[in-house]
Amino acid sequence: MTAIVPSLWFADNNCEAAINYYLSVFPNSTLESLTRYPDSELDAHFEGMAGKVLTAVFTLNGQKFMGLDGGPVFRINEAISFTIECADQVEIDYYWSKLSADPTAEQCGWAKDQFGISWQIVPKNMRELTQSPAQIQAMMKMKKIEIAALVAAK
Repeated sequence: MTAIVPSLWFADNNCEAAINYYLSVFPNSTLESLTRYPDSELDAHFEGMAGKVLTAVFTLNGQKFMGLDGGPVFRINEAISFTIECADQVEIDYYWSKLSADPTAEQCGWAKDQFGISWQIVPKNMRELTQSPAQIQAMMKMKKIEIAALVAAK
């Protein structure tokens, strides 16, 4: 089967900074390729983009992505998010500390990072931890998921 590769358009010309940050956060991650926009003097279509990322291919913990500096036309928003299924509370705490940069965007395990990407940082067994109405009510009050509180709410 052909792989599906998410592409991320960074509107603030911070693609390279975002990739380098994600490579430091996620284990087993690599930058596979990076191509820069040509000198804008050579092509008027690239005015102001010289040296920015035209395309980048990178892998975060086994998941391949593409990225680019696309300019301000399209912006990343919460309509798309990436889910990190964590083994335990320690892993949830780690990713939360690295990826939550906007407290106003936090709810029910969702966090937004400094580059505008939304992440769902949840335990692998989230479905099991939200079986009862009490567990769902407890989760709805959380920003970062607290496994012990969901277990206790059962």
